[in-house]
Amino acid sequence: MSTTKRLLLILTILFSCVGCDQATKSVAKAYLSETHAIVLLGDTIRLQVAKNYGAFLSLGASVGKASRGIAMSVVVGLVLAALLAYLFISKPQNPLVGVSIALVVGGGVSNLIDRLRYGGYVVDFLNVGIGPVRTGIFNVADMAIMLGVVLWAFSDRLWGKKAG
Repeated sequence: MSTTKRLLLILTILFSCVGCDQATKSVAKAYLSETHAIVLLGDTIRLQVAKNYGAFLSLGASVGKASRGIAMSVVVGLVLAALLAYLFISKPQNPLVGVSIALVVGGGVSNLIDRLRYGGYVVDFLNVGIGPVRTGIFNVADMAIMLGVVLWAFSDRLWGKKAG
């Protein structure tokens, strides 16, 4: 794949992740409640706004506000900048590696935008499950990050070539 096509693909993924996530969060904040869930498909899907001050599934939410702010904004920002630099500088043999990193960065950037915009929290609004087996509340950015991580982990098998 040419450098121009690779960069265009990366930018498309990044802007799509951020755009879709921010649009869905905007709708969620406008139309969903923090106290009452909208239940769909026989309680398979619940829609309810939640403020997540931590990382994935509220990990670290109980850490002090100053420490949490530094970890969730500065450290995450630096990691995302490093991954973005890697995306633009490297030319992996396996194009799925670039796609997977772009998904992780796109989701991470959108969640970072929330933290900076809303004073330290990320807007979450989706919960799925069957009966008592449920996920935590998450958002579209979290789905992009998870898809990117899984795709990266299995990129060798999926592409059939060595990842780079």
